[in-house]
Amino acid sequence: MYVAVKGGERAIENAHAWLAEERRGDQSVAELSVDQIREQMSLAVDRVMSEGSLYDPDLAALAIKQSRGDLIEAIFLIRAYRTTLPRFGGSEPIDTAEMDCDRRISATFKDLPGGQVLGPTFDYTHRLLDFKLAADGETPEVNERPAEIEAMPHVTGFLNREGLIEEAVDASDAPPRDLTREPLELPADRSLRLQALTRSDEGFTLGMAYSTQRGYARNHAFVGELRIGTVPVEMDIPELGFAIEIGEINVTECETINQFQGSKTEPPQFTRGYGLVFGQTERKAISMALVDRALRWEELGEDFVGAPAQDAEFVLYHADNIQATGFLEHIKLPHYVDFQAELELVRKLRREVQAEETLEAAE
Repeated sequence: MYVAVKGGERAIENAHAWLAEERRGDQSVAELSVDQIREQMSLAVDRVMSEGSLYDPDLAALAIKQSRGDLIEAIFLIRAYRTTLPRFGGSEPIDTAEMDCDRRISATFKDLPGGQVLGPTFDYTHRLLDFKLAADGETPEVNERPAEIEAMPHVTGFLNREGLIEEAVDASDAPPRDLTREPLELPADRSLRLQALTRSDEGFTLGMAYSTQRGYARNHAFVGELRIGTVPVEMDIPELGFAIEIGEINVTECETINQFQGSKTEPPQFTRGYGLVFGQTERKAISMALVDRALRWEELGEDFVGAPAQDAEFVLYHADNIQATGFLEHIKLPHYVDFQAELELVRKLRREVQAEETLEAAE
């Protein structure tokens, strides 16, 4: 009972043309350039790079323009492009202790080496619309930028001196599995979970993190440190026998400090949650750290209380916005055959019920 849609190809071409027209908008208004998006919508660009697993601000800005500002569509475009790129090697792990920080705060220690650096943040704004921006007003210049500051060791190191926080897990000699090259399989170790959380939808991860703060997972956290800045990326060159710097990337790192009453195998101490994402994406990094800690209940010997954020299968299989979008949006595509089968089934069931009712009435 399937009937082919006549003129389908022409309709699709017209839909594409209409989309391009809508994307451009009013011709009397100056067109947005990729450079403008990259420089003036940098937080959107950072999210697309992080969830798209590709660090390239220009391509992320282009994807945002092409998608009319639909960030999930832009992330889809970036991931699709990423699959076409050859892989010629792997970089060395970045050293965030050597980060050139634009922002570095701690909610646990007021005075710490390197100091608190507020950096560019919405934290202290009044959340009132600034109509000067609508009038194309100029943004005031920063009166004083921070001078060169000393090295900024990680805050958790202070607690580690007293043995009050769990030791950071040393990296294994075996290379971690690559989620961008192989499908997610459970059980997933922590490195794979962190990869999935980095690529996860910010809103979903925020919701999971919020649930832990409201008591679903017994996960009371402090932001031990949040830092944003640039770090060098190094790559080992076999012909040279040593690693060389091939560039710099901007990242956000969050370490949370969590209460832990101890277990049969571990003494009372603080434990860690961790988040690392491309760009200035601090809401995502904090959310990631909270969910990471909630997912560690088993390795820390804690009880499973049935919280959604503790369920690795639930979190990891539903966090990816591209997979979710694909499965969700496929239902708007033609399902004529399926629906006709359902329609015939419902009609048949109704006929059977009506026949039974008629038979009962006759008796």
